[in-house]
Amino acid sequence: MKEELIAPCGMNCGLCVSYLAMENDLKKKGFSKVYCEGCLARGKNCLHMGDGCEVLGKGLVRFCYECRDYPCKRLKSLDKRYRTKYHMSMLENLRDIKEHSIEDFLRKEEGKWRCPDCGNTICCHNGLCLNCKIDKLRQNKRYRWCEEQIK
Repeated sequence: MKEELIAPCGMNCGLCVSYLAMENDLKKKGFSKVYCEGCLARGKNCLHMGDGCEVLGKGLVRFCYECRDYPCKRLKSLDKRYRTKYHMSMLENLRDIKEHSIEDFLRKEEGKWRCPDCGNTICCHNGLCLNCKIDKLRQNKRYRWCEEQIK
């Protein structure tokens, strides 16, 4: 996991389906998936929050927790959606980074999202390793987390 893949909102872009599709070059495997290098790598402060937040839009903070309005209504809403649908929390990520360090957070993420079968990264959006579980995705291109995957 790379520090530049952690967006200001706490999203780990390295777990995103669009980033992992690029990393695993899913277009060569027959998928028409949009590729993304991550918010910061693309020169965006945050895909989820940057367009609606002047502080992020101007790049005045590295992480949302540095803002006086933290956590704002928009971040709380985003966090709720990601906790419910994708089994991750931006607010927890930001709390871990603030209380410990970005290095500790990245080590923790490395273990938490590591595929037990091949060692690559599991996608937060569908719970699949896009390296070794590609057949599940091929069978159902809208695949989402299933009950046996929930930790």
